[in-house]
Amino acid sequence: MKTNRRCRALLAVSLNLMALLFSTTAFITTHWCEGTQRVPKPSCGKEKKTNCLNYSGNETANETNQNVVHYSWETGDDRFLFRYFHTGIWYSCEENINAAGEKCRSFIDLAPASEKGVLWLSVVSEVLYIMLLVVGFSLMCLELFHSSSVIDGLKLNAFAAVFTVLSGLLGMVAHMMYTQVFQVTVSLGPEDWRPHSWDYGWSF
Repeated sequence: MKTNRRCRALLAVSLNLMALLFSTTAFITTHWCEGTQRVPKPSCGKEKKTNCLNYSGNETANETNQNVVHYSWETGDDRFLFRYFHTGIWYSCEENINAAGEKCRSFIDLAPASEKGVLWLSVVSEVLYIMLLVVGFSLMCLELFHSSSVIDGLKLNAFAAVFTVLSGLLGMVAHMMYTQVFQVTVSLGPEDWRPHSWDYGWSF
């Protein structure tokens, strides 16, 4: 009986620890939403030979003379590049089309002014969600290692369950608020950031 109770407590502690690690990792990563952005192709030059607009005529003359009218036969989506991006609560990172690596900027700055309050509420809810998970984890550890009587263990277990359920509800609310902010930012955010297509990432 005592062995079975200890095994159940150990399983609960392990699952709670996994939830705590996953939620903390998700909170600090930038893969809540990911997809592609459609951006105009840059002009071809000495350093840029691919994925660029090659205008007719002398390239070197076009680069030096600003009064030359540029013509390109590319139309529709051929005039654009589709770059990969991923976004979290803190940062939005996109593929750098002119060089290797990524370029990141603050998602809080990208969000419309009308949604910044909701975004900060989402951040506070995420922090409370993690803190409640920590409290639940601590109570479960207390039950596992320091609870001598069955009644004390059941009391600690009940409190741990309450804190864990509350943390789950807060986490769900925080995710919903972030989703709302992201969808509004997709519609009203800066022109050079708006996604062409997107989906939820592994952090979400």
